[in-house]
Formats: sequence, structure tokens, C-alpha cells
Amino acid sequence: MGAVRILAAALVVVTSVATAGAAEITVLSTPTMKGVLDDLAPAFTRATGHTLGLTFEGVPVLKRRIEAGEAFDAALLLPAAVDDLTKSGKIAVGSRSDIARTAAGVAVRAGALKPLVGTSEDLKRTLLAAKTISYSRDSASGSYFLHLLDHLGIETEVKPKLLAMTGRSPVEAVARGEAELTVITVPNIVGVESVALAGLLPEELQNYTTFSIGVSANAKERKAAEQLITFLRSPAAAIRSKGLEPIVP
Repeated sequence: MGAVRILAAALVVVTSVATAGAAEITVLSTPTMKGVLDDLAPAFTRATGHTLGLTFEGVPVLKRRIEAGEAFDAALLLPAAVDDLTKSGKIAVGSRSDIARTAAGVAVRAGALKPLVGTSEDLKRTLLAAKTISYSRDSASGSYFLHLLDHLGIETEVKPKLLAMTGRSPVEAVARGEAELTVITVPNIVGVESVALAGLLPEELQNYTTFSIGVSANAKERKAAEQLITFLRSPAAAIRSKGLEPIVP
């Protein structure tokens, strides 16, 4: 089924449960889902009349903000974070829905020679040879990258070359020439100007990340948030175009 047909089906599904009044849905989301939400927001608004108030931050940061009492209608995070926030009463019980998953890869500046990363030894040599490597200080992908260095036994050699990013994407640092490469989830690389995907991490080191959405236990726009979840689960082609694999219910 083509992208247009899938999106049309999504519009029918969402419109069929549309509420009479338009609402602004406050959504807190991992930056990895930014491309998907930015692309689908106009179609969602046309179908329902609802608009999205989007905030993008690393999952650990958003989790702390929610725990501190920040108001929201829906949160698009990692499954463990959604589950923890459900246990603490911040996210409504039974509202979690798994949307998509993605792999991690290595990004370099567009036009640069793409390093070999297809095996553990290739990746190890590439990381040791790189002059600067950017990573996200406050994200799940950044935490995994540090774990990866330890697993490969090269943490001591590579650590002095790391550029820790806070409040800015490590991919941006690569695009600007501030870093030679970064290891991050693929959707953060796809579609970014001046950056290219050198390759996925080897399967034995791969870190597949699932993204889940949950509705706030105190959602102001609960019905509208539920419509958003229905919409996100429908346009599979739009999700794939951003380097994500949709999770079929």
C-alpha cells in the first residue's frame, strides 16, 4: 500500500472518532521522533482540528520534568520511562502504546570518506582513529554510546576525544565540522543536511530502541491525545521514511 493510501486510511480512522471541539495537545517527545511529528502534524490538524504543542528533549530530561510536575497531555518516550511514570501515577494506566523502533548508526559529514563500521573490529578501529566524536549527554543513545566504549575496551583511549552535547544534537556538531562522527539512532541522521549515514552498528553491538507514547494521568485533552495515538499508529510509510520501523498492533 502506498504512502498516500496509508495516510488516507489514517485520516479516515482519526476523523471517525474526532471530537467536536478543536484542542491543543501538549506533547513531550524524544528528539528522535521530531521528524515524524513535524511531518504528520499538519495532516493530523486537517483531520481533527487539533494542533500539537511539541517539546523535544532527551528522555532522561523529560522524565525528570514530568516527575517534577510539568503538565502535558501525551509523552513519547522509551518504554521503561513510560512504565516508570505509570507506576508513579504520572501516566494513565493502560495508555501506553508502542509506536516504532529504530537502530543505531554512525554519522559523518556529507562528502567525507565513510569509515568501516560493519564489524566490531571495524567500529573499534574507526572510533580509535577519529579525532573528535560528539555524543548526547542527556539521552538514551548517549548513555548507550558510553556503554559501548566500555564494552569495546576503548573507553580510556576515546574519552579525551569526546564532545558532550547538552541542549544541542551531536549530529549538528558533525554537520558544523565540530566533530568527525557521532553514534546515534538513525532518525537523528536521516534528512539532516550536511550529514550522511556511514552505516549501522554491527548486529552484535546493535541497540534497537523502541519508542512508546502514554497519556498523562491528568491530561487536559485526553480524548484528543488518544486520537493522536491512533493517528501515529496508522501512517506506517511516513514512519519508515524517517528511519523507523513501525510496530504493528
